[in-house]
Amino acid sequence: MIRELTIGQRLIDDSTDCYVIAEIGHNHQGEIGKARDLIKTAADCGVDAVKFQKRDNRRLFTRAQYDKPYEHENSFGATYGEHRDFLEFGRSEFVELKAYAEDLGIAFFATPFERWSADFLAELDVPAFKIASGDLKNTPLLRHVAAFGKPMIVSTGGGTIDDIRRAVETILPINTQLALLQCTASYPTEPGDLHLRCIETFREEFPNQVIGLSDHFNGIAMSIVAFVLGGRIVEKHFT
Repeated sequence: MIRELTIGQRLIDDSTDCYVIAEIGHNHQGEIGKARDLIKTAADCGVDAVKFQKRDNRRLFTRAQYDKPYEHENSFGATYGEHRDFLEFGRSEFVELKAYAEDLGIAFFATPFERWSADFLAELDVPAFKIASGDLKNTPLLRHVAAFGKPMIVSTGGGTIDDIRRAVETILPINTQLALLQCTASYPTEPGDLHLRCIETFREEFPNQVIGLSDHFNGIAMSIVAFVLGGRIVEKHFT
């Protein structure tokens, strides 16, 4: 094996430019027009891909969590479940946004937070799957997504090296198309907390995997440092 990953027509390896992902998530605030504007602006910035999020809220959350009152200045509903449902796009919106991104020449994929959302994205034939740090230890979800045979990009925030090894050992027997992102789970992250030398550690520990950075730093300077250290994927929150 060699250290490379292909997403769509784009090869990613040590000799290529960085693969840049604009993490839009739910920053569209439930508005399809705003989502399109974010995709267009990201494309104008020169990114390779935009990434959204997909949840089946009724299956993901407990009833208590779903029905919990959500009094917050940025709330879109009286309960947490209503808030999350307001932000969630369905099939027609995802089909429209995926086509729009592809028309602009960039990839469109998303993070599934449970297997039903993973199935939803697989049916849309997304070119890759992103796994959030919170699911680094969710081995059933890792196995489920790996079985689709599409490239997987896994964030490692909050994980130990043993957690990361376990995730890699879970995925690779099923799917060798795997990249790992160093990630510090704070927003925004101070430079001293980014631990960018983990990129070098990951490159040594996992010599066949593309390594990158899920960058929560408020600026672009640390992404450039990550590239110098051998990171070839950078994901940035995009608002």
